This record gives sequence, structure tokens and C-alpha cells, in this order.
Amino acid sequence: MRVHRYVTHAVVLLLAAVLSGYSFSGYLKAANGPIEARAASASATAGDLSMGRDTTIIQPVYIPTAPLSSRSPIFYTVQAGDTLAGISKTLGIPFREITWSNPGLHVPLKVGEVLRLPPVPGFVVAVKKGDSLASVAAAYGLDPLTIVDFNRIRGPLTPGSVLVIPVDAQVGPNLPSGVPADPIKPAQLICPIPGAAIIQKFGPTSFQLEPAYDGYLHFHLGVDIIATYGTPIVAAAGGTVTAVGPADYFGIRVEVTDSYGLVEIYAHMSEVSVAIGQLVEQGDKVGLVGSTGLSIGSHLHFQLEVGGMPSDPMPLLGCAP
Repeated sequence: MRVHRYVTHAVVLLLAAVLSGYSFSGYLKAANGPIEARAASASATAGDLSMGRDTTIIQPVYIPTAPLSSRSPIFYTVQAGDTLAGISKTLGIPFREITWSNPGLHVPLKVGEVLRLPPVPGFVVAVKKGDSLASVAAAYGLDPLTIVDFNRIRGPLTPGSVLVIPVDAQVGPNLPSGVPADPIKPAQLICPIPGAAIIQKFGPTSFQLEPAYDGYLHFHLGVDIIATYGTPIVAAAGGTVTAVGPADYFGIRVEVTDSYGLVEIYAHMSEVSVAIGQLVEQGDKVGLVGSTGLSIGSHLHFQLEVGGMPSDPMPLLGCAP
């Protein structure tokens, strides 16, 4: 009996040793494709948020897939032969953002002159003595937090420093009142007399009453739009009224410095509807068509000046073909 008990015990130990080193992997078939493992009480999703266990909110982390935009202004030194249009095309910065960032700019450009350019849609501002975050923001109808966030400002503004002011390219700039300067389309000039026809375009002409300019004996410095006497004239772009009243061959005229720093001149008017310093939004009435000054018949002479030099204002959205 004792021998039998020892034999039985030995068999049990031997069987246990064999089973402990035996693998059942040969009986498990490999899964086709990835195995989906899911925690108990799997969470639900709502938008880009998911609910984990115990109602924990899990916010996914977004990893940039492209380099982040620079926040530093671009400083460009004018080279021989440079023009605003050429710089705009080469650097891919809209023409109007260049003029907007460089108030007081004169054309033609001077070699060695340094232009401030925005790295993102918007403009660059040079901080002057007495400027504060509130005053700069108010001057452009902006939220101060926009300036603070983009420029990472941690204290008072420093005179002589520059700020990059980002602006939504689809919305455009605001007037100091906070309303969009160009509500129809940012940087797009609209026809000052909607539906009216242009009877003379910008450029060289045989009309002897026009002055000499740019090497031509006679040059038309704007566009003439035909309309009957007393027809309302509206602002081609939003800005600040900087001049009104009689002026040389313009007759009665209104000048508006638009939100990009360009000067719009509305000439030969019969009546003015605005005052110096008044803010006008694109499409606001500025006066009535007339035939004052050097004019033959009622019409509007519309002129656009860039840095004090006449520039072709075309295209004008809404003028008759």
C-alpha cells in the first residue's frame, strides 16, 4: 500500500511538471487583420470629444502637419527697378497690404528704402510715442486681444517697435468705428455709380485738355464715368474723408483715404455729402455728380493715388461694360 501510494504521488508530480511546460498555442488560430481591443463600458463620442471611463472627457491632441506661420514682420530693402506691383508678385503679398503697412509711402520707390511687410494677411504698425494697446486697437476697429495674442505682448508698448496685426482675409479691415470698411469684398473697389458706363479709361489719350504725365503729352489720370447731373456717388472703398471742396481742375471734389492707405478722388461734383474726418463705409454716399472744374458735361472723374502718384483704379466692380 505504501509503495502504491508513492507511485501514485510520483505520477501526479510528473503530470504536473509536463502540463506546466506545455503550450496551448497550437490550438489558437491567428486572427485575420488587426484585433480591436475595447475597454469595458466603451465611451461614446460627441464631435471631436470622447467620453472615457467615469465620464472623463478626452480631448484629442492636434499635431501640426505644416510649419507654423512666422509672427515676425518682414523687412524688405528696395532694389533698383523694384515696383510695388513687382514686390507684391515676387513675395506673394497683396499690393494693398504693402501700402497699408507703410503709411506715407511715396512712388516711385527709392533704392535702399526699407518696407515693412506682414508675414500673414494683415498689416504692420510702427508703435509711436504715446501709443497704447487700446489706442492702436481702436484706430483699426480691432479687439486688443487679437494684437496681444499674435504678438505675445507682456507689457506696455515700446515706441519704435513694430506690431503685426493679423486680419481675416475674407473680412478685411475695419474702420475705427469697428464696422468693416469694405463689406462687399475686401480690397475690391466698387463702381462709385453702380451700373454706369466708363467713357474714358486711365492712360495716354489724344484729348488735349489732359495734362502731360509719365512721358506722354496727354494722359488721363483716372477714369471718367458718365451719369446725369445730380446722380448719387458712393464710396468705392471704406475709409476716412481727408479733403472736400474746390481743387484745381477737379472742381468740387471729395478725397477719401481708404482703409489700405490709398487716396480716392471723386471730382467734378455738384454737391458734397460728407465732411473732413468722417468715416465712410464702402457704398456710403459721398456726393452728387456735377460738371464743376475742368469738365465738359456732367460725369464723375474717379482717380486713385498710391503714394501721391496716380494709379489705374480698375477693375471697378459694378460698372457697366
